[in-house]
Amino acid sequence: MPFEPETDLRELDWTRRVALLLTGQAFSLLGSNIVQYALWWWIVLQERSGWSMLLATLFGVMPQSLVSVFGGSMADRHRRKPLIMLPDLIIAGVTVMLSFAFAHGWANLAILFVVLFIRSAGGGVQTPAIQSFIPDITPAGGLLRVNSIYGMINSANMLVAPAIAAVLINVMPLWSILLIDVTTAVIGVGFVALIRVPERRGGTVASPTPVAGVAADNALVSGIRRAFADLKAGLVYTMRQPRLKGVVFGDALTCFVAVAPMNLTLLLMTREYDGRDLNLGFVNLTTASDKLAANELSWSAGMLLGGLIMSTIGVKVIRDNMRVSAYAIAAVGVTIVGLGLAPGLLAYLVINILCGVAWGMCAAPMRTVMQSESDPSMVGRVFGLDTTLATLGMPLGMLVFAPLADLIPIAWVFVASGLLALPVARYVLGQARVR
Repeated sequence: MPFEPETDLRELDWTRRVALLLTGQAFSLLGSNIVQYALWWWIVLQERSGWSMLLATLFGVMPQSLVSVFGGSMADRHRRKPLIMLPDLIIAGVTVMLSFAFAHGWANLAILFVVLFIRSAGGGVQTPAIQSFIPDITPAGGLLRVNSIYGMINSANMLVAPAIAAVLINVMPLWSILLIDVTTAVIGVGFVALIRVPERRGGTVASPTPVAGVAADNALVSGIRRAFADLKAGLVYTMRQPRLKGVVFGDALTCFVAVAPMNLTLLLMTREYDGRDLNLGFVNLTTASDKLAANELSWSAGMLLGGLIMSTIGVKVIRDNMRVSAYAIAAVGVTIVGLGLAPGLLAYLVINILCGVAWGMCAAPMRTVMQSESDPSMVGRVFGLDTTLATLGMPLGMLVFAPLADLIPIAWVFVASGLLALPVARYVLGQARVR
């Protein structure tokens, strides 16, 4: 008989599976983002305290960073589809309880911080699971397109969610807004539940890899040992793969030098453009809130455009995703320098759009490298390590750049940040050349 190559079952009806996943995530992310904005604005309006916002940031960011270490291990050891659905259901249950607390008037800041903590921790399990699940249901040739579309969904949410939240918070009580997240979470879980994960000959796509030397006598102790053994295994594996090491550490360093200062754009707008109006014809930017909204929308629109470019033109012309990531990081650096040196508000908004495009073209190729060049049994741990380091990069960067903004002109902070991104791009490009 003639030799018949093994069929990759991911090639069969993969667009339907991906459509179900992305549609479910679109609903889930929209509800989560609307509620996240509503909760943060409630804290601002009620407390009017910088310390409360700092604590909200810590409770809303740090748990995901820490839990991602274990979430990556779980994604490699267990079925990934339940790991995507279960956090949504737990978060929905907690959100129902918070809604009940607000409806009966006994909600307070402490309860809110606990909910933010649980929501963030859930993301630490769900995010590596989603990123590991995508190559389970997508053939290698479709990864860049799927990752780009997934990035577009995130960007579209960043455009739509704050606008919806701003309208709802003025016409609905907060307890009823919280139930939106519950509804979208259930819808998202329903779509994911419909996905049938293809099997390869010899087992499922994501087969767990046992870790030697882990005792099975005590479930808690063995679980902790296994998690740290997996963390070590993921770190060692990543460090031995130059391209994986390049994208993971390149992502973390970019978050440190570039994402953190981007959180200071609101401060830049209020300091540098106070009293400087801009009439765009269809809208006149006069108040501080107008300019802050324009800042957020221009960057998000750029992100959406960058994702669109990657999902259409990019999939046809890109031959090396890692090189594209390096060039995109360099473009991020150049545009951040431009934000600091912009001669006026119009120039600033144009550069901000270009900065968003660069960000949108950066993330998808990085994810594709991690998905396509990691062993299937290690992809969860690689993404867990990446999520941990990248998420830690933002608050650590804020500890450096935020105090600087009070010591030197804030425009200089942006120039320094953008220039620091260029060596990061050079590092990623250097690792791309190592095979």
